[in-house]
Amino acid sequence: MSASAPPSALDLAALAKQTGPNRVSEMAGGLVASEILKIAGQIRGLVQGGKSICNLTVGDFDPKQFPIPERLRSEIVKALDAGETNYPPSDGVLQLRQSVQRYYRRELGLEYPVESILIAGGARPLIYAIYRAVVDEGDRVVYPLPSWNNTHYIHMAGAQGVPLPCTSGNRFLPTLEDLAPELPTARLVCLNSPLNPTGTAIDPEVLRGISEAIVTENRRRETTGAGPVYLMYDHIYWPLCVGETKHVTPPELVPEMARYTIFVDGISKAFAATGVRVGWSVGPVDVIERMSAILGHVGAWAPRAEQVATAALLDDAAGRAAYNATFLSGIRRRLDVTYQALAAMKAKGLPVDVIAPMGAIYLSARIHPFGKRTREGKVLNTNEEVRAWILAAAQIGIIPFQAFGVPDDAGWFRLSVGAVSEAQIAEAMPRLEAALATLT
Repeated sequence: MSASAPPSALDLAALAKQTGPNRVSEMAGGLVASEILKIAGQIRGLVQGGKSICNLTVGDFDPKQFPIPERLRSEIVKALDAGETNYPPSDGVLQLRQSVQRYYRRELGLEYPVESILIAGGARPLIYAIYRAVVDEGDRVVYPLPSWNNTHYIHMAGAQGVPLPCTSGNRFLPTLEDLAPELPTARLVCLNSPLNPTGTAIDPEVLRGISEAIVTENRRRETTGAGPVYLMYDHIYWPLCVGETKHVTPPELVPEMARYTIFVDGISKAFAATGVRVGWSVGPVDVIERMSAILGHVGAWAPRAEQVATAALLDDAAGRAAYNATFLSGIRRRLDVTYQALAAMKAKGLPVDVIAPMGAIYLSARIHPFGKRTREGKVLNTNEEVRAWILAAAQIGIIPFQAFGVPDDAGWFRLSVGAVSEAQIAEAMPRLEAALATLT
C-alpha cells in the first residue's frame, strides 16, 4: 500500500485481523477452533504434496467407498425436477415429519405425534437449538468425557459445563453412579450412543437406571415448581450398531422419559449422507415448538428437495434393508480388520490396547509408547507427539481424545473407518506395527 494511495477495502479488512481490542463478542473470541479440522487440514496438505496417507481422522464417508442410497439420489433429482426448490416450512415438510413418525414407530417402537418432530439441516443445528431452548446462562450441563463438541455448545450458551471423565472399563460412557450426584442441579444431561469418538454403546440396564433417576428427580422438582432436567439423547449412529449390540432408547425402557428426552437423529450416518444435510429431533411438543422457532430465525432448515427425497427413503423399508446389507457389512469389515490388527499387536507385546467395536464408524485404540525413543532420537511423552510420529512414520492419521475434551495423555485415540478402503487399512496396519517395533 503506497503512501499516496488510499487504503482499499481489502487492505482494511486484512488490517482488521491484526488491530483493535474487543472487535468481536466475548463468546466468539473465546470459541475454540476444532482440533479435528486442524489435523484434517494437515493431512490434506500432505496428500496434496503427494503423500499416501491412511486417513482415519474424519467422521465422514468417502462416496467412492460408501455412496448414498440410489433411492435417495434419484428422489432428490426427481424432487428438483418437480420444482421442490422453494422454502420448506420452518419445522420441516409435513411428509417427512410423518415419515419420521412412521420410521420411529416401525423401527424403534416409539409412538410420537407429528408435532413432536422437527426437521433441520443435519444434527448440528438441532443440538444448538436444544441448548438454546432449554439452557439459560449459568445452567449446569452434564456430559461425559470423551464426547463430541459439548464443550463448544456449552460455551456458546453461556452454560456451566459439568464433565464426567469416563474410563475404558465402562466403555467411556457414564454410569448412574457418575451421574447421580449431579442430577439435583443439572438442567441438561447429554448422552450419545453409539458414542462418537469411541464406537461404544451404552448398556441397556445402565440407561434404564439413568432414566429412572431422571424421572425421580423431575418428580421431586414438580413439588417445588422447578424446571425439569432434560436428556439430550444423540443416537444418530443407532442404525450402525454391529455384532451383538442392541440399541435402546430412554422412552423404550422408561416410558415417562418421553416427557424429558430430546432425540437427535438424521440420515448423515445411517445412509452415508453427511453432505445431504437432513436431520431431525423428536421430543416433547413444547420443547420442539421452541426449537422450531429458534431455527426458523436462524434459517437452518434442510433443503426442500432433500426433505422430500428422505421421506421416500424412510418409507422404503425394502430398499433401506438392501442398502444396509451392503453398507453396514462394509463398515463392519473395516472395523474388524482394524480391531484384529491392533489386537494382534497387543498380543505381540507392543504398547497397544483396543476396544472391540460396538457401533458407528469408530474404534477406540490406546497407543502408548510413552518414554520410548524414535529413530530420530525423540522421546514420545504426549498423545500429540505420538499422533504426529504415527503420521510421519506410518502414514496413518488418527485423532487424540484431547479433541473430545479429555485432558490427560493416556494414549487413547479415535480411529474412523468411513473414508478408507479395506485395502488401505490392510496396508496401513503393518506399517504401524513396524514403526512401533523400531522404538527403543
